[in-house]
This record gives sequence, C-alpha cells and structure tokens, in this order.
Amino acid sequence: MSTTKHVLITGASSGMGRATSLLLSQNGYRVYAATRTPEALHDIAGNTLIPLALDITDMSSVTNALKSLERVDILINNAGYGLVATVEDVTEAEMLAQFNVNVFGTLRLCKAVIPLMRSQNSGIIINISSFLGRIGLPLFTLYNASKYAIEGITDSLRYELAPFHIRVHSIMPGFFDTNFARDNLVTNPHTFSKHSPYASMVSTLTPVIVEQINRGNAAQEVAEMIMQIITDEHFSAHATVGDKAKKFIPMRKELSDEDFERRVREYYGL
Repeated sequence: MSTTKHVLITGASSGMGRATSLLLSQNGYRVYAATRTPEALHDIAGNTLIPLALDITDMSSVTNALKSLERVDILINNAGYGLVATVEDVTEAEMLAQFNVNVFGTLRLCKAVIPLMRSQNSGIIINISSFLGRIGLPLFTLYNASKYAIEGITDSLRYELAPFHIRVHSIMPGFFDTNFARDNLVTNPHTFSKHSPYASMVSTLTPVIVEQINRGNAAQEVAEMIMQIITDEHFSAHATVGDKAKKFIPMRKELSDEDFERRVREYYGL
C-alpha cells in the first residue's frame, strides 16, 4: 500500500492556496488543488499536483469532486473572500454570500471529508482563518463574523473528531501580499459612495488596509506553517502567521477590551 499522503486544498488557484499546493506537491504529497478555475493551475500541474474543479458553494459539486479521489488524508479549507460593507448598507444577498463561501463552504468540505477520514481512523483538517477571527474592524463586520465562526468550528471539531484520531487546526494569518486585495475584496457601493455617512471612515481606513495587504508577508510563510502542522502531531490548535497577526493577537489577550479597542482606534486613526 502506498504511504503517500493525499491532500485536498480549496482556493488553490492563487495566493496561499497555490503556494501551499506547490510546496506540498514538491515534498512527497499528492495534492488535489481545488478551485472553480482549474485552468489557472495548468502551469504547475503534474503527477503530484492535480487541479480539481470544485465549487464550495454547491454541495453536489463537492460530492462529485470527492468521488474522484482515492482518499483524503489532509483537508485544507483555504477558499474565501472579504466583504467590505457597513451593517447598515449590507444587502441580504451579500450577507448570505459571505457566509456561504467562508463558513458554509468550510462546513461542506468537512462534512464530505470527515466520513473518509473516520473510516481511515486518521486525518488532519486545517482551516485558514484570519487574525480578524479574533479581533474586529469596522467595515469588515461580515468578514470578521465569518472568521470568528471558523474559529468556533475549529474548536468544536477538535472535540468531535479526536476519538477518530483526526486533528483539527486553524491558522490565523495577518495581512499577506496575495491577490486578496485585488481579487478577493468585494465592496458595497453604498458604503463606498461619497455621500455615505461613513465616507470619512472609509477614506481613512480602507487605503491603509489595502496598503497593508499589498505590502504584507509572503504566501510562502503560510505554506510552510501548513507543512509544520502536518508533520508535527503536537502542533497548537490555533496558530498565527504574519506581522499583523503576531502584533494584534497577543495584544488582544493581554489588554482589557477597552484598552485594546483604544489601541486599535489609535493605530488606524478611527
């Protein structure tokens, strides 16, 4: 029987997903790189990196994709995007779409893969969360909430799946220089209107956030942390990576709610 570990990763066409797919495939893993645009991976596809068409918002797409896999030893839930909108302006469709991808997409993949891992009596699930899953920022309320949800899913699944020798972890990246700011930020037009009552906040905060993302850490750092989690069975349940995560998460633990909020206001000029 082959000892090669089989990896399924979502959101694999760019950024952290692409970097992770490439690193694992180069280190002896068979990687099923799942994305809605598998053609974006043709330049790095090979015997150990197989592009896989998969839409995480469609359970039938998830089910059909899983039918083509021999086994899944490692699931990496990486796909996601960020909605930038005030609660006052956000539409019903925008709310549902944000959670459908970031939260329900993760749950769909877990639901489909867990029976396979349970039958193997082993497995690893790694959820790519965000440092914004532990701290809030204005205009990112829905994205924040979706990543807080990922942290809760991770915590609960660790209890559910421990009896079956399935490890569950989350990674909370800070801001990374990927295509996130260019391709994976969706903005609400009312929030970004010059007539919005939130126009001052938008003009103050969003350019800073976009600049921090574009000047952020390299996606390779996340890929290397994923490799560490896979190879170290004693790795922590939740891990931070990137400068902003390493700055804000410890600060959040050390300060009172009021003091932390004051620091964030000062830092971002709110």
